[in-house]
Amino acid sequence: MEKISKDQVKHVAHLARLHVTEEEAAMFTEHLSSIITYAEQLNELDTTNVEPTTHVLDIKNVMRKDEPKQWITQEEALKNAPDHKDGHFRVPSILE
Repeated sequence: MEKISKDQVKHVAHLARLHVTEEEAAMFTEHLSSIITYAEQLNELDTTNVEPTTHVLDIKNVMRKDEPKQWITQEEALKNAPDHKDGHFRVPSILE
């Protein structure tokens, strides 16, 4: 891949509505180009016998079984509420 240009950095900054100085654009150009060069080293690896994976570990359904269980009652949930009425939490109004 070709190096990132200063114009490309400025264009992306403009799209993100970021103000980038000339010095920052030069710095980001250099940093992004070095990151891409480093990432391109992966293309040198021989992956012909490597199966594609979506996760590095072979994990299957790590979630617990979804079973109903006893939960707290409405009274227990409201007992420490600073304000409640008719079984509901009361909060200050935010609309005028």
